Amino acid sequence: MLTAPPTTRPIQFASDNYSGMCPEALEYLVKANQGDVPAYGDDGWTQRAADTFRSIFETDCEVFFVFNGTAANSLTLASLCQSYHSVICHELAHVETDECGAPEFASNGSKLLLAQGDQGKLDPADVERLITKRSDIHYPKPKVISLTQATEVGTLYTTDELATLGDLAHRYGLKVHMDGARFANALVASGKTPAELTWKAGIDVLCCCGTKNGMGVGEAILFFDRTLAEDFAYRCKQAGQLASKMRFISAPWLGLLETGAWLRNAAHANRMATYLEQQLRSIPGLEILFPRQVNGVFVEMPPALIDDLHRRGWAFYTFIGSGGVRLMCAWNTTTEAIDELVGDIKDVMGR
Repeated sequence: MLTAPPTTRPIQFASDNYSGMCPEALEYLVKANQGDVPAYGDDGWTQRAADTFRSIFETDCEVFFVFNGTAANSLTLASLCQSYHSVICHELAHVETDECGAPEFASNGSKLLLAQGDQGKLDPADVERLITKRSDIHYPKPKVISLTQATEVGTLYTTDELATLGDLAHRYGLKVHMDGARFANALVASGKTPAELTWKAGIDVLCCCGTKNGMGVGEAILFFDRTLAEDFAYRCKQAGQLASKMRFISAPWLGLLETGAWLRNAAHANRMATYLEQQLRSIPGLEILFPRQVNGVFVEMPPALIDDLHRRGWAFYTFIGSGGVRLMCAWNTTTEAIDELVGDIKDVMGR
């Protein structure tokens, strides 16, 4: 039997996807593994998890559970669009850069229109430019604004910024989709309630991530406008996203929500990123690229330093350009791991 080699040191700041399950999610998963229950979401765990979301978000939303974020975003956008429609998103948005064309595939061809904006946030003026650019039948009709909270560069939309985009969308008859890959991190950083950061600010549907927040698998989709969820269950089934043993997705969600672990996990990851940023700012030759608002630190590093850290076993992403490094903290990141990384950086740079 093959076993993983023992790990003698922390080696990764690549992604909060790398982390394992937090104790609360794992505990509820084990609890759900007792006896037989109805399949395909007709179980008490799934009903309880959905009702808990409704309570936390203070609204009677429709709730669905799927396996992963690509499916959540893609199926949601497909449900809001016809094939001849378009989705306006930021040029750095995950649905544009990292979904392998899944939104277009799921919607049978809805086009993504790319808008600009500083610090990863949509510029309302540029969004309106795209909405009003053309209205003829030869151009894919804008139907949805998709935004990411927190953004791909770790920044936050304020509630006023969200409301501005929401008002703009609804004025032109568009819907608003929120990719909440790190929604919990944004929530604790903003100090707002889940309702204030979503439907009260004009968000029509939220894709809320569990895997980056301490779960092993599973995302939740919340339709605040229930009419938009008509037949969505059929879409999930057709796409292979209707789990037969749904309780093994919904029960860990319940573990996060009922115990408050989803907020504690996010707050811890944010604190670790704050500590990491502080340590990096003390090292000459490094530059923080974006305001650190949640659990990611984006830093400019000399290429030689990046190469040396990789040789020492450290894992991190460099997808934001030459020298641009993303260092991501998770629910289980420790100050000791940060100190070890910073120590290696100082050692390489001779500080």
